[in-house]
Amino acid sequence: MKNVSYQRIYQSREYLSSLGHIRHRALFGGYSLAIEDTVFAMVAEGALYLRACEESASYYVNTQAPFLTFVKRGRPVLLNYYRVDDSLWQDRETLLTLGNYSLAAARREKVARYAQKRLRDLPNLNFQLETLLWEAGVKDEHSLKLLGAKACWLRLKERSPLLSIRVLFALEGAIAGLHEAALPAEIRRELTVWYKELEAESRVNQRGT
Repeated sequence: MKNVSYQRIYQSREYLSSLGHIRHRALFGGYSLAIEDTVFAMVAEGALYLRACEESASYYVNTQAPFLTFVKRGRPVLLNYYRVDDSLWQDRETLLTLGNYSLAAARREKVARYAQKRLRDLPNLNFQLETLLWEAGVKDEHSLKLLGAKACWLRLKERSPLLSIRVLFALEGAIAGLHEAALPAEIRRELTVWYKELEAESRVNQRGT
């Protein structure tokens, strides 16, 4: 099967050569195909799979092309790559067009991913806080802003009961793009009142139990 996959890689390079120089590397039990470090296709068990995107949706929906699946820890995982069938191999022009769609979509996603700041790049957030936020399901700047400082702090509090008000200030500052010490006094007061009310409620609940 390895030799069959290599033959398919070489064929893919030939048919898609006008897109650029294609490199391959082992990945998920198969091989990824990339141009300038942007993965746009996969080869698995002798078959080529192109990255699915909006531009190619009409093709793989109409042809009911199967998607690439690999097994992780005993469970099947579906990847966003659709299979190139024999009829498409016979239509080199369409194959090249679809390959170009896949490459362009992969490049757009890559640019968008790098444009999104990592949490630890925001003010007040270090690697430790970034890790805690990830574990709490807050994985990027958009999610942090969408949830807000209070909701994120509550999520962290569930995992770290001794979480301080300083972390609350740090989260609010990260959202505002400010060092926590530069937060407006009004915002600090509002957060402090909220924090103290939560702490008082927690102490009442503990006495009740």
